[in-house]
Amino acid sequence: MTAGRASDALPMLPTLLAMLALAAGTFLLRLSGPALRARVGLPERAEKLLEVSAVLLLAALAATSALTEGHAFAGPARPLGVLVGGVLAWRRAPFLVVVLAAAGTAALLRASGVP
Repeated sequence: MTAGRASDALPMLPTLLAMLALAAGTFLLRLSGPALRARVGLPERAEKLLEVSAVLLLAALAATSALTEGHAFAGPARPLGVLVGGVLAWRRAPFLVVVLAAAGTAALLRASGVP
């Protein structure tokens, strides 16, 4: 190994150590949930709020993905496609039908000139 290559690898050491520390911290945090579940109890109201917050977070993510592209409005075709897919999913249509209908709606609208 030449001296140039050894000096190139030295700056990677802090990055590698940071990655290992984050990986260990993530593992311990994930392990603490099941380990502490039986020991730590939350009030029933707090548990319901946590469940609702997970649903709201998922809905916000879906709305952001459906309505925006970059930092601007995606246009009406994408939200209408998502709406069609959402209605079909709510009516318990098969997953493949939901995906194809949503994509097909957006594609037909864009083909007809709707942005």
